[in-house]
Amino acid sequence: MNDPLPNEFRRGPPRLSDAVEPIPSGSKPHDMTNIDDIAEALTLLSETGDPVSIYPSSSTSVVMARIRSVHPEDPFFTLELNEGEFIPPGECTFVAWLRSAKLQFKQTSTSWSAKAEQPTLVEVEFPLKCHILNRRATQRLETPLGVYYMASFVLNGKPYELQLYDFSAGGVGMRAAPRDAVGLHVGRRLQRVRLELGPDQVLIADLDVRLSRTFRSFLLGEQVQIGCQFVNLSPQMQEELARLLDKLNLGRNKGY
Repeated sequence: MNDPLPNEFRRGPPRLSDAVEPIPSGSKPHDMTNIDDIAEALTLLSETGDPVSIYPSSSTSVVMARIRSVHPEDPFFTLELNEGEFIPPGECTFVAWLRSAKLQFKQTSTSWSAKAEQPTLVEVEFPLKCHILNRRATQRLETPLGVYYMASFVLNGKPYELQLYDFSAGGVGMRAAPRDAVGLHVGRRLQRVRLELGPDQVLIADLDVRLSRTFRSFLLGEQVQIGCQFVNLSPQMQEELARLLDKLNLGRNKGY
């Protein structure tokens, strides 16, 4: 794999003033556990070059770095430290801003070994779980594992059926193979979308496409992520959606 343009040439080495504080105790972040979502988040940090703050448990200092690249097939990424920096052995907390949310995860190594020929580069395995603390107005929840929530609609006479991977009071996230997402451009309005949000839970709503981006899934290959915003929701529909979100959140907290 060819490394992207090094981050220091794009934005300069991250400074201590760029450090991101860990998520405060008492906050209520949600967990990101899907490997594709974790890969996508790390890839976005690599593409933007945004700083990553590393807090070793054995030290009171912070180590500043960026994500150089994410392996396209295996679950690890390459961390790029500032010149002369090193990570002490043991558990570390990684923190970064991911768009409008704070991303945090922990990883442990007895030796955060850098590459001999490139002493600023360290390979790190994907975490099993990331904490996400949203700054957005509405909390976004992942759909439960093993349950297929679907969005069905017709656009220009063509039927579509896409899998939902998250939703909130403000909108939904869908994903599909590129061949199944043709025509779903940013700015397109999708009318009378049938949203299956759990057993016997159906909501009919209009959606505006706000995001469309391609990513590579570890399990499914190339996929398209479609982010949509609810439009023209009646007060009745807003109440129904809030009830469904509460039900999903309650089920997740109970572990099912």
